[in-house]
Amino acid sequence: MTMPAELVAGIDRYERNRSRFIAEAVRRELKRRQRQELQRSLEDPHPDSLATASLGLQSWAESLPTGDAELLDPEAGVPVRWSPGQGWQEPGA
Repeated sequence: MTMPAELVAGIDRYERNRSRFIAEAVRRELKRRQRQELQRSLEDPHPDSLATASLGLQSWAESLPTGDAELLDPEAGVPVRWSPGQGWQEPGA
């Protein structure tokens, strides 16, 4: 990996171990992008997510291949519904 000299000098001002500094920066950026992607998916969910939500988790779990249904606990969590313009909400909210 190559970087401009001024970036390397900036790293050296704060950290002796450049590799650790870069690894931490990359981890932070990956987490930021994952949060951004999640936020985007919450604001505009994939059509399959809406279809699954309309089926209900229990029905969807029952449609899974044999043996996979026990990977999911339909009783756990909080029921939600999609409201256009408002996002995912608990029923009655």
